[in-house]
Amino acid sequence: MKCPRCQIDKDKVLESRSTKEGAQVRRRRLCLNCGHRFTSYERIEERPVIVIKKDGRHQPFDISKVERGIMTCTEKLDIDPKDIDTILRNIEDRVFELAGPKNTITSQEVGEETLRQLYPVSPVAYVRFASVYRAFDDLDQFIKEIESLAQDK
Repeated sequence: MKCPRCQIDKDKVLESRSTKEGAQVRRRRLCLNCGHRFTSYERIEERPVIVIKKDGRHQPFDISKVERGIMTCTEKLDIDPKDIDTILRNIEDRVFELAGPKNTITSQEVGEETLRQLYPVSPVAYVRFASVYRAFDDLDQFIKEIESLAQDK
């Protein structure tokens, strides 16, 4: 690994430990040339999951797109950022699980999983997200969605 200070690739690992989730290994390193200490992270490289869009296009799964949608639908709501991080991790984990060995998933499955994760945290965010994801175009669709939420309680 190249030292960020002197760019020489001779270093020694001083300490290794797993992150809390166990998904990464954090390594403290010492450059043997200049003595600079730095940290590196190692994680498993997975094959990318491909999302099949409604129009048939294929795109690599990008959790940041889901994050933008969640940030929009939770805007001005009193939701702990840790809850949003948990939602995103849960969605990402579930997407990899649903994609299976084929590494493909539909955009509909991603949207439905996002709704499943949002509802327990904020029914308001759920309805906001559903209105865009399901492309509500009239008030009746909003009312039906809210009524179905009320019946589920």
